[in-house]
Amino acid sequence: MFDRETQVVDCRHGMGLGKGGGLAQRGTLSEAGRTDVVAVAMSPGRRHITKPICELTYGMRKEDIQVSVLVLNSGSGVPDEQMKSGSFGINPEEIKQINRHKMAVIHTGNIRDHVVRKVREILVHAEVPAVVVCQTIVDFEDFAKAGIHTRLVKPQDKNIQTKGKVMEIVTGVTRGETCPRDKLNELVKAVKSTMKSIDNKGV
Repeated sequence: MFDRETQVVDCRHGMGLGKGGGLAQRGTLSEAGRTDVVAVAMSPGRRHITKPICELTYGMRKEDIQVSVLVLNSGSGVPDEQMKSGSFGINPEEIKQINRHKMAVIHTGNIRDHVVRKVREILVHAEVPAVVVCQTIVDFEDFAKAGIHTRLVKPQDKNIQTKGKVMEIVTGVTRGETCPRDKLNELVKAVKSTMKSIDNKGV
């Protein structure tokens, strides 16, 4: 129950495989009643803390946004130079789960290069518009330089690597700490703006 609205969330798609607690366990999907938005969180571990993903989803649900939560299974190791094995990964089942939704909210961390590479790895496979939430300062040009299609900056056609598209960016959300109210408001505004673009077929 969120204010006067009731939302049903199925939290038992899969058993958690790692630390995290509650919904934010590695390798889990909690599905909302409608496949509008999926919040994608990195897998938890010593270096990756899923908090405040549940606060982000609660903030969106309170504004009547239907949000599923996907906590990725891979990615608890120390990142290597190419962001390959042991650092980050997304499997075909997770891609299907993301693609069932109209859009994604991708929650990452505080190293700009890692944020860009992780978002690219997801959007190479997931054909959805996305809002990126992270701690570090990053902009549309950073994503476009890495071959990621964005709302404001488009790479040259020959350099585009992604099926998905970055629509909005919310920075200043610190992993492991409570999310400030103004950042929740910024996220809600970004999600609603993206959903409006989808409904108007402007994406």
